[in-house]
Amino acid sequence: MGFVKEFAIFLQESTAIKFGNFRLSSGKESAYYVDLRIVPSFPHQFRNMIKYLQNTISEKIGLDSFDCIASVPTSGLVIASALAIETMKPLVYIRQKPKDYGTGSLIEGKIEQGTKILLVDDVGTTGLSLANAIKALKDAKMIVIDAVVIINRFEGARELLASEGVKLHEVTDVVKISSILYNEGLLDEQTFERIKKQMSAN
Repeated sequence: MGFVKEFAIFLQESTAIKFGNFRLSSGKESAYYVDLRIVPSFPHQFRNMIKYLQNTISEKIGLDSFDCIASVPTSGLVIASALAIETMKPLVYIRQKPKDYGTGSLIEGKIEQGTKILLVDDVGTTGLSLANAIKALKDAKMIVIDAVVIINRFEGARELLASEGVKLHEVTDVVKISSILYNEGLLDEQTFERIKKQMSAN
């Protein structure tokens, strides 16, 4: 069984992906909800996800094409931390707002101008949090060319990042995951059609 198929089945069994009627943080209605925060509670699957993420980066971007990994709290940072250990790359992270004590920094970690950054997050939706992170990194005179997520929801993230000159890559996407679950008899046709309709609307 390939990783994406195994991962799709695991996501449903662990309730990391749920189907029904959900309101997202953006205010949009959705036929499904993805929460990868649960994955680290399953060490074997978490390790497989990180290794496959590393392979995806190696194939699509190249491990030598960036100097440092950056992410945003919370779920993306857990993934990026594990990836940094596996790849032996430095890690920084971007706060949503500057801390109101100490240095008042927005970026935590060692910052050097001209550093090539790979931005890592868990799920790509609208891309707003990633775009904010890109702005903070660029303001610090760091270079961001690529970003990678575990799951792309196809709701504008790729296009928004492209407008910032950043290419978004993904390990897998909602279309592949839902197709696998449907073909395995784990997702009913009505829900599958709702997801495809949601994708085409986006």
